[in-house]
Formats: sequence, structure tokens, C-alpha cells
Amino acid sequence: MKQSVSFLTLGVRDVRAAVAFYRDGLGWTPTFDQEGEVAFFQVAPGVLLAVWGTAELSADAGIDIAQAPGAFALAHNVGSADEVRAVVERWRAAGGTVLKEPSHQPLFDGTSAYVADLDGYRWEIAHNPGWRVEDDGTVTLG
Repeated sequence: MKQSVSFLTLGVRDVRAAVAFYRDGLGWTPTFDQEGEVAFFQVAPGVLLAVWGTAELSADAGIDIAQAPGAFALAHNVGSADEVRAVVERWRAAGGTVLKEPSHQPLFDGTSAYVADLDGYRWEIAHNPGWRVEDDGTVTLG
């Protein structure tokens, strides 16, 4: 059996607000939206980002999600430094928080910024000139 990630689920306080945020902040269209209950965005071939209420996610997992350990950042890679800046501005306009303004990253000779959505989930918005994202979603590393 091939192993892969098929869902990334974010527990959110308000599903409707999260849908509006990702639609307006990143321009994503929900592939399924159950009117404030749960929504899915196709973020890559075979991968969905789900936004689901924290209470429902906690009940499903059998733990209080707000108390779960772990820190991570999601990443949204784009094709240029200008696109990084444009996505960050779109994110800001949608009500997100800019944690780190776009800046040059010597490690990969590209540009990145860090932002947070309405629930505080952290995202890196980046352009790495050594990486290429194909039309089918495959990432080719330098």
C-alpha cells in the first residue's frame, strides 16, 4: 500500500470564518463546504486541507485538541519573491497576521515570510528558486 498524506485537518473556532479566510487569503475554492460544519480545499493532487470545528475534532479524536502537544508550520510555495509579497498582502487583507515580513533567505537564496491564520496556525509563504512545483503538484528539489 502506498503511503501518503491525504488530509491535513485544522481545528478552527469558526468554520465559516475559516472558509472565508482561506478563500480570500489564498484564493482557494472549497471543494466541499457543509455550511459551517466542515469544509475541504484541494491543496494538491490527492491532498485536502480540512477546516473543522475544534469541538467536533476534539470529540472525534477523543482528546482536547487545544491541549494537544506539537508545533508545526504549513507551507505555501510560490514562483517568485514578488508572489511571496503579493500572497502576504492578500493574507493581511483577509485578516491574517504577518509574523515575519517577506525577507531574503540566504539558506536557500530565496524569499520567505511567516503568517498566521485566524486560529493562529502558522504558514510559511516562500519562494525557493531551487525547487519547482509541477502542474501535477510534484515538488522537484534543486
